[in-house]
Amino acid sequence: MKLNTLLMSATLATASMFTATAYADSTTRVAAASALGSVAGTAIGKNMGGSTGATIGAALGGAGGAAVASDKRHRTESAIGGAIGGGAGYTVGKSMGGTNGGYVGSALGAAGGAALGNKISKDKQYDSYQSKKWKKKHRKHH
Repeated sequence: MKLNTLLMSATLATASMFTATAYADSTTRVAAASALGSVAGTAIGKNMGGSTGATIGAALGGAGGAAVASDKRHRTESAIGGAIGGGAGYTVGKSMGGTNGGYVGSALGAAGGAALGNKISKDKQYDSYQSKKWKKKHRKHH
């Protein structure tokens, strides 16, 4: 019970810190929100459905946290990355370090997955913009 209280207080403190200092769609903010959502989802899922529920909760929490913190242009990719990272991170962490390892793994996996998804989406948008810019500049007029 003390561990859950400690996790919740750390979650609230970190969330308030990032809310006050970060701007919208910062990759760090997306990663932090996804990690916090994944840990919360893991705890709720574990209470409702054991290990399988914790895996599903980690994925849903990671996706939800990433989607909330992302800009609408990058929301889908961030959510997919957070979900895959959270679920996989919980599974790997639990096998390596038990229940606490599962919590740590879900947080790290969701943060990494959401940050990677967000970065891929931003790169895709930049490449699309560059290709449109090039086409406009070098069009031939007859």
